[in-house]
Amino acid sequence: MPTIAQKKATATRIAAQSHIANLRVESPFHPRLAALSQRNDWYSWAGTKAPASLWDEEMEYFAIRSQAAVFDISPMVKYRIEGPGAEAFLDRLTLRNVARLKPGRVHYTAWCDDEGHVLDDGTLFRLAPDLFRLCCQERHLPWLLDSAIGFDVAIQEETEAVAGLALQGPTSCAVLRDAGFAGVETLKPFDIREFRLGKATVTVSRTGFTGDLGYELFAERSHALALWDRLFEAGRLRGIRAIGYTALNRARIETGFIVANADFITSEHAVRADRVRMPDEIGLDWMVDFDKPHFNGRRAIQSARANGTLKHVLVGLEIEGNIPAEHAIVYHRKTKEAGLVSAAIWSPTGKRNIAIASLARPFGTKITDDLWVEIYAMRELQYQKMMKRAKIVEKPFVRLARRTLTPPADF
Repeated sequence: MPTIAQKKATATRIAAQSHIANLRVESPFHPRLAALSQRNDWYSWAGTKAPASLWDEEMEYFAIRSQAAVFDISPMVKYRIEGPGAEAFLDRLTLRNVARLKPGRVHYTAWCDDEGHVLDDGTLFRLAPDLFRLCCQERHLPWLLDSAIGFDVAIQEETEAVAGLALQGPTSCAVLRDAGFAGVETLKPFDIREFRLGKATVTVSRTGFTGDLGYELFAERSHALALWDRLFEAGRLRGIRAIGYTALNRARIETGFIVANADFITSEHAVRADRVRMPDEIGLDWMVDFDKPHFNGRRAIQSARANGTLKHVLVGLEIEGNIPAEHAIVYHRKTKEAGLVSAAIWSPTGKRNIAIASLARPFGTKITDDLWVEIYAMRELQYQKMMKRAKIVEKPFVRLARRTLTPPADF
């Protein structure tokens, strides 16, 4: 018979194994996601248990493009920023002109360190004249608090307090309307509006990460399951389906959207000095507003532009064949390394082989022809090396008119 000490040691070991196997934090929507999961395919998103796929990653993708797809965005890091100095603080922090962001609107933005290297990108919601919500990939509370010195502003992380859902696809507007969101069809892209549903206040923005018609919904954590059930009851006849990240990732690549620490390394995560990126090196040059007052990284970005010291460029590629070139090396004339593919898929909607790649200048700027990618494809337990021709193309790779149509068509 085992002794008491042995029993305690066994219990401790089992508890430790359970802690490793089960992620610490569960989303407010986890009970519904777990009930729908047929694959038990989970990953860690900012320390939260999130689904990579729930039932079939390909069919989940087509739910985005042909129905209404629900993706849990609760793990997305969210900050509440408020006070008389909130606008001035965010104008100092981020690249875009926050004074032009009116209440009831949201814009995509990014922010840099003092050397002009991108710390992160995200969405900035102006909920009221002195109230903002900043949503992003990484946690930045110490940086935000340090940057706020001298500004009359309060900053609070509300990631776990606020539940979020992305509802994307051609029937998404109809689902919301049938769920009681009266007037949601009048929302224009990047508009925000609050809706009262029973005891819950739901903030709805016409935004998303799929390049399709879509909305993002935010509510208090305590109202999460009621919101989920209301959407799924209203969408039952309109093909509403829950999806995981793999399907969402396919849609975002088609749209040419970038992901921090996938398509570029944020300056806080970069171990090697040459891995950091300036906005101009990841396609965010259009954000930089030199007409507004000083902002983090302004002088460094100006200097890099003036002196021609930008080292990289992010481009869209179309590649011959139908084998995705994920993480493939890009070559010039099949011999000179020019860069690396960070994301690649065969586009089901665009019917072409597409990729996002970071190239070392002058490749991608002055030198744009005779580019090739090196693909290794598994063929009967053996890798086959293929050199496929690539050409630089504009993003988005797929452009859907319904994304911006107001009011949306009723599917």
